[in-house]
Amino acid sequence: MEDLHYKLLKVLQANPDLSQRQLAQELGISLGKANYCLRALVEKGWVKAANFRHSTNKVAYAYLLTPHGIEEKARATVSFLRRKVAEHEALANEIEQLRNEVRQGRINADEPTKA
Repeated sequence: MEDLHYKLLKVLQANPDLSQRQLAQELGISLGKANYCLRALVEKGWVKAANFRHSTNKVAYAYLLTPHGIEEKARATVSFLRRKVAEHEALANEIEQLRNEVRQGRINADEPTKA
């Protein structure tokens, strides 16, 4: 859920006027999940939902990051980056090990692999 909250904060900061439906589509999640996550962020005080009172569409909201939300997004960005760098390093090590096995002839690249 932490990655989703990070992505949600990132999208909202760039596009605060997205509808929940547009937000769900942008993140590839259901409308219900977008609503649930938005409510959680509002309850935490990270996001403020501002109604456009002068809008012809009375259900239009802007989802604005609060100062606390901006701080949390910064923390989440650092955490997200650390996880992704660790994943990248682990994958790079695995690739290097496989290359070494191929170079040492333990794996014949011309033979089909057995599942």
